[in-house]
Amino acid sequence: MRVHELAKELNVKSKDILLLLEELGIGGKTASSSVPPQVLDTIRAKFGKPAAAKPAPPAEKRAAAPAAGKKAPAPAPPPPPPPTTPEPEEAEGEADVIKIKAPLTVADFATALDTDAENVISAAANIGEEVGDGDLVSPELAVLIGEQWGYTINVEVIEPEPEPEPEPEPEPEPVVEAEPEQPPAAEPVAEQKTISEPIVPERRTLVVPRRKAPPDAPPRPPVVTVLGHVDHGKTTLLDAIRETNVAAKEAGAITQHIGAYQVEVKGKVITFIDTPGHEAFTAMRARGAQVTDIAVLVVAADDGVMPQTVEAIDHAQAAGVPIIVAVNKVDRPEASVDTVKQQLSERGLTPEEWGGETIYVPVSALQKTGIEDLLEMISLVAEMAELRARRDGPAEGAVLEAEMDRRRGPLATLLVQEGTLRVGDALVAGPVAGKVRAMTDASGKRLKEAFPSTPVRVLGLSGVPEASELFRVVDSEKEARALAEQQRMADREMQLAARPTTLMDLSQLFATGAAKRLCLVLKADTQGSAEAITHALAEFKSEEVQLQVLHVAVGDVTESDVSLAAASKPSVVIGFQVGADAQARRLAADEHIEIRQYDVIYDLLDDVRDTINGMLDVTYEQVVVGAAEVRALFKSSQLGTIAGSFVREGRIVRGAFARVLRNGKVIFEGKISSLRHLQDDMREIAQGFECGIVLQGFDALEVGDVIECLEEREVRHTIA
Repeated sequence: MRVHELAKELNVKSKDILLLLEELGIGGKTASSSVPPQVLDTIRAKFGKPAAAKPAPPAEKRAAAPAAGKKAPAPAPPPPPPPTTPEPEEAEGEADVIKIKAPLTVADFATALDTDAENVISAAANIGEEVGDGDLVSPELAVLIGEQWGYTINVEVIEPEPEPEPEPEPEPEPVVEAEPEQPPAAEPVAEQKTISEPIVPERRTLVVPRRKAPPDAPPRPPVVTVLGHVDHGKTTLLDAIRETNVAAKEAGAITQHIGAYQVEVKGKVITFIDTPGHEAFTAMRARGAQVTDIAVLVVAADDGVMPQTVEAIDHAQAAGVPIIVAVNKVDRPEASVDTVKQQLSERGLTPEEWGGETIYVPVSALQKTGIEDLLEMISLVAEMAELRARRDGPAEGAVLEAEMDRRRGPLATLLVQEGTLRVGDALVAGPVAGKVRAMTDASGKRLKEAFPSTPVRVLGLSGVPEASELFRVVDSEKEARALAEQQRMADREMQLAARPTTLMDLSQLFATGAAKRLCLVLKADTQGSAEAITHALAEFKSEEVQLQVLHVAVGDVTESDVSLAAASKPSVVIGFQVGADAQARRLAADEHIEIRQYDVIYDLLDDVRDTINGMLDVTYEQVVVGAAEVRALFKSSQLGTIAGSFVREGRIVRGAFARVLRNGKVIFEGKISSLRHLQDDMREIAQGFECGIVLQGFDALEVGDVIECLEEREVRHTIA
């Protein structure tokens, strides 16, 4: 019998059963763990139920099949071949064509490419050309920069006419105007040589801060995202869930689909977010919109683990959300659930029946079998997580998607996470403000209010907010507009102050104590290289610093790799003997993420080691640099007691820290406020000379005391 079945029988929470199992010394990890038959009577008696009540365990048949496969799981299929180079070339062949007119400045060229002038300057530097913010971009340089980012640049050169010939004279004027607009253009060039100021980690300033639900807040429905490899049945599974379990079953529910919907399982509601994939999942996390409570990983039983499956696992684990594995297509003759379990166990998703904590549910989305079991497991995991949210107060949450409707204007799908959203509420979503004029659910039904974990489509915003933007209800439209303007200014300042995240930058950042975690995304040319590097990185152990390898795979650096790094800053993408496609380079430039490429494994390891060493705390220890013996005492009305002393070793330094020893015991610690030799003030006195010493705040000196002079020296810890 499973824990959740026994809890249902006894009308208690699964968590209570797990706590009792722990007291009895029996391992129970999750709500779907098995309860040994010999303790069933004890548990029933504990919760006041007679021992005679022994209902037949309906789940034992289901548990028998995995147990049989535990001893001899089927061998995992060979890993998929690494992506070949023709794919990036094809992508570049279909690059966007951008037409520009020459002459044009760096700023104008950046605008044409929809990026920052800073990125254009960096791209030119990679080619070997140095340009400034107000410099002109030659047609040849424009074409080369375009090729670097996957664009095809068509340059139309306009010959200057005789009339505008005097225009070169006011050339400085555009530069003066452009400097306030693009101040970081000069910064990165200087910082490539030396970093003189502390680097602050890139974190978006939220004008409207987030709230946290109190412990006594009422429970809320879980929010679930479905992830997995393409063609493994994510969409079919979502359709099967929606068709059979959508809570609102009015006509038109599917045609009115808004990208998120709710299902009902035995009186409990679950919210599903229909995202395009794990990239969108991570994009939300990158902006602080951690909307997902549970990730359902869909793996085809006939295909097994594929590259996007691995990426989905890494994205979910980086977000720290529990993973439920839905093994799909079990109705096919070539399906092997045990093979999937074996492959995923190597990725840290060990099944419960194998001693792990991951729940596996066999399903067939096409045949609509196993759907109820999957939903029940989601409910159990949510119950264990004890998800809560307050219903009172202003609503806040995240923008799931937004679009401009030609007839109705801006439309946004919002997920309420705290409070209650009502028609007529004024809200701000980042740099966009507005008022809720109409609100509908997934079936198109009009709503007057929406509670936590409810997805709704809202009409009435002043513009189209960015997906994954955070929203909050405020007191009035006027306040919403003011906060939206403040957020625009804050985003603008962050954009201007943003700088690339490089390993050198991270060393400087960590030296200031601003962060103690380094995230890496590793791509290598072969599986052997990836394993060798991962094992070598695992040797870099430190109690102070957490080195987290978010994702390891074979093949070129892709856009997905960069998006994962951007969501887990501070991060660096490392490529070993691989390239990076144009889309990845473009996104890395926009997100200020460094793609670091190596051909020698020792160079890679040395750079990471140096970065970790830069993160380690610097400690200081006191070292005795000199000692003087007190041989005479003199009284001064201005200075107090002057100790006539002889420096018997080392040196005595004015202003240094000192301690007084009497009969080998320390009787005072303080500062040397005055140091003289004869009538002269001295900065320090060397060994073999006599001097007068005055200690700050201490006059009770005696002849024979020893004054030790101490210095603090920096001790920097390193890893081997």
